[in-house]
Amino acid sequence: MTRKSRLLTLGGVVVVAALIGALLLMWKPAIAPVSPPAASSFDSQTRLAGARVVALGDCIVCHTAKGGKPFAGGLPLATPFGTIYATNITPDVETGIGNWSLEAFTRAVRHGVARDGHLLYPAFPYIHFTRMSDRDMSAAYAYLMTREPVSATAPANELIFPLNFRPLLAFWNALFLRPGEQQEDASKDAGWNRGKLLVDGLGHCASCHSPLNMIGGEKSGHAFDGGIVDGWEAPALNALGAAPKPWTQEQLVAYLRSGRASEHGAAVGPMLPVTRDLATAPEKDVQAIATYILSIQKPQTAIANVSADASVQGATSPEAQRGALLFAASCAQCHGAAAPMQSIGERPTLAFSTAVNAATPRNSAQMILSGNGWYGEDSMNYMPAFSEVYSDQQIADLASYIRAAYSQRGPWTDVGDTVAKVRKENDAR
Repeated sequence: MTRKSRLLTLGGVVVVAALIGALLLMWKPAIAPVSPPAASSFDSQTRLAGARVVALGDCIVCHTAKGGKPFAGGLPLATPFGTIYATNITPDVETGIGNWSLEAFTRAVRHGVARDGHLLYPAFPYIHFTRMSDRDMSAAYAYLMTREPVSATAPANELIFPLNFRPLLAFWNALFLRPGEQQEDASKDAGWNRGKLLVDGLGHCASCHSPLNMIGGEKSGHAFDGGIVDGWEAPALNALGAAPKPWTQEQLVAYLRSGRASEHGAAVGPMLPVTRDLATAPEKDVQAIATYILSIQKPQTAIANVSADASVQGATSPEAQRGALLFAASCAQCHGAAAPMQSIGERPTLAFSTAVNAATPRNSAQMILSGNGWYGEDSMNYMPAFSEVYSDQQIADLASYIRAAYSQRGPWTDVGDTVAKVRKENDAR
């Protein structure tokens, strides 16, 4: 055999071995279906613990479509690669998880593999849920299997090629999935360890509050540096000390449980339903979350000497001057210095607003365009949407005025382009 033929043979063996390895990596066996377990097979304490786990994991937020039944799926999740529709996790046998065993459920939550062996897209944050304890896993299973079964099939996902080829997710998992329960840090107290487990695991906070790389994984070394979710900027959780009023433990707990902090602002967009879930969780868990988040702050310099009586100055550009007229017409009655809302219910001044002080105008544009919906009696943070009232240029002028008038940071650039982009994104959803 010549040297060339030996090299060709060796190359062929390597290729075949690589293909076999890839197939083994991509193939996952099915787990046999089971008869739906009777609700009476789960004791009340386990179901109660499961309600706590599911609330902390925000499961209902992603697995409930607008106007749909709880946990029945169908919610569209926008990603840079297309739209993924949340699945039905009610105990319906045909369209949900009614014939899933605890083993199948655990594999899905920890490894992203469905009962029949197909790989789940990482819009489902199993790379974080993998840190859950066996106790929490069993409790969540008990709670979900005792919900009302709903027959509902999610629409087909709309993803670009080749990302619509599920077996390729095996290579994504090899890069980003690190299975295993969270290990406690013996040098920290119980509250800190509980908070880390909830933030890194069940709460999967980094999934939204971290930038993503070109293949949809969280950028290494940039956890909690901020991200974009459903058209909203999820602010950096490690920069809360840079706010005009640095966050305190009390304020962060209040925000997470009520959706409002008196010196920061109101929850809106994807964060609002998260706070509704956390309102049902034990306060000590939310205290633990706040403890851990405040412990990961990077060295920051907050804006000095910002007060609730920050004067309206600096609005001298043509855009800001036009925006001042719009503000007087549509905003001052709620956000102006003399507005009753500024003194009733401790409504935060715009001088402290996270959106107004952000590095980009995206959230201010999104807030003006989309508002904050009306939720009946629980509508203390209501704001009407102005997408049908004002043009892109008018909204850009209004945002420019608010930035100039209420923030001590420099003016934004490309405000008009940002408004047009955000409106286009919203219209496409």
